[in-house]
Parts: sequence; structure tokens; C-alpha cells
Amino acid sequence: MADYLQVELVSADRVVWSGEATMVIARTVEGDVGILRGHAPVLSLLTDAVVEISPEEGPVVVATVDGGFLSVADDRVSVLSEHVLLAEEINLEEARVELERAQSLISATAASDEAERRIRRAEARIRAVEKSS
Repeated sequence: MADYLQVELVSADRVVWSGEATMVIARTVEGDVGILRGHAPVLSLLTDAVVEISPEEGPVVVATVDGGFLSVADDRVSVLSEHVLLAEEINLEEARVELERAQSLISATAASDEAERRIRRAEARIRAVEKSS
């Protein structure tokens, strides 16, 4: 067994982060999951949420994913999502404005799946910036 996890955080258009880590935390449709070395194989759907990667060296990598997949096998972790943003790439003020807009959609009309999804994404982005501060 390796002394670390080999982790790849990938969006549709780029590899956002790749490297060795001691732990990955992600939110799946079944709940939060923490991945350490020797973890059993997993293939799961991700929700719009924060992903945290603890690299072998350096600060924790905090990012948001807009759904996607988590794959774990043989100490290799792949986090795949159409959109991935590192916390430092997120404009906090824009995320707060988007949250207000989405909440007003729910207030103005019956709750829609799209409005709820926009709220989850905005909240995840705000949490990612707060966690990385």
C-alpha cells in the first residue's frame, strides 16, 4: 500500500488539481465521505458541494464541484465534474449576489429544481471561500 493517495480533480475543460494527498473529503448523494489510504473501492455521484484535499505538503485544497462523480480504487481518487472552481478562483461577492437571486426566485414562485440547484451552488462557493480563509 502506498503512503499517500494519488488524487485528480478534473473539470470538463482542465485538470484543476493533481497530486499526492493524505485525505479527500467530498459530499456524495448518500452523504459526506472521507477517503484515506486503503479505502474500499467506491463509485458515487457527487452533489453541488465543497471538496477538500489534504496534500502531502502545503495547505488544504478547497474547491467546489457542480455534481459529478467520485471514483476510488487502489489509493487513486478521481473527482470528476463538469465545473470545478478552486476557492481562490471564486468571487465571493458574485456568489453572494447569485445566492440572493436564487433565493428571490423561490420567494417569488413555487420552489423550482433549478432555483434550488442555484442556491446549493452559490452556498457551496461561499463555504469554499470561507473554509480556505
